[in-house]
Amino acid sequence: MSSVRIECVAKEGCRIGESPVWDEKQDALLYVDITGRKVCRWSPVTRQAQAIPVDAPVSSVALRQSGDYVITLGTRFAALKWKEELVTTITQVDKDKANNRFNDGKVDPAGRYFAGTMGEEIRPAVLERHQGSLYTLFPDLSVVKHFDQVDISNGLDWSLDHRTFFYIDSLSYSVDAFDYDLQTGKIGNRRSIYKLEKEESIPDGMCIDTEGKLWVACYDGGRVIRLDPETGKRLQTVKLPVDKTTSCCFGGKDYSEMYVTSASDGMDKEWLSRQPQAGGVFKITGLGVKGVPPYPFAG
Repeated sequence: MSSVRIECVAKEGCRIGESPVWDEKQDALLYVDITGRKVCRWSPVTRQAQAIPVDAPVSSVALRQSGDYVITLGTRFAALKWKEELVTTITQVDKDKANNRFNDGKVDPAGRYFAGTMGEEIRPAVLERHQGSLYTLFPDLSVVKHFDQVDISNGLDWSLDHRTFFYIDSLSYSVDAFDYDLQTGKIGNRRSIYKLEKEESIPDGMCIDTEGKLWVACYDGGRVIRLDPETGKRLQTVKLPVDKTTSCCFGGKDYSEMYVTSASDGMDKEWLSRQPQAGGVFKITGLGVKGVPPYPFAG
């Protein structure tokens, strides 16, 4: 094993940092601050983050094939033009649930944007249960709902052969797998492939590496864990200097760096004084594995 190094690169603390995505064209890391209501872009060259404010909780960001980005904003799928700081709504879901919002989202290998909703939190991870659903925004801008009764729709990714969809509903404390049909975007045959241990706490965002292993950020667990989806075994644990690790992605020139977002919401002064980097974005090097570049939304 090469030696693992962890560095806090974006120190302007987010309230709930989420959805890190590497933008190769910009040589920059995209991410959002959900309750801070901003989309951020951090440059490894300037070592600064730019932020675009938005009018609702923004929970995920993805690349768009035609340029710029798509985001999940409140209960809307929306387009974001970065230079113009312009947000336009594509479509809305959960219209009958005024207290819902989107949570994590990611684009599949065919360019469809998957994202799920959840009920409003009273405090972090405390909410009205079973209010969310999982949706797909297709390139023709139509939306399909896969299932409902979701607590906190979270981490998603696809196997290297694109035949399996991995998904996390956080309060189930489980990483699940579905059979995946890349042609249609349909999912089926849900099963659990890993149940989190007590000290790992709540599974949050997730990504896959080029060896087909999953990396899961553990909210309140202060770590990312590497799992083998075939055997259901945990292979590695990387602990971070903050408890509220929220999501992870690979990035950098050859996708050998891991970026991990974190949150500070729900922490009191004493807790924050012990973890001053809470809400920061961390870069992990020396993992000895690389990640898969993100897919852009084809619409």
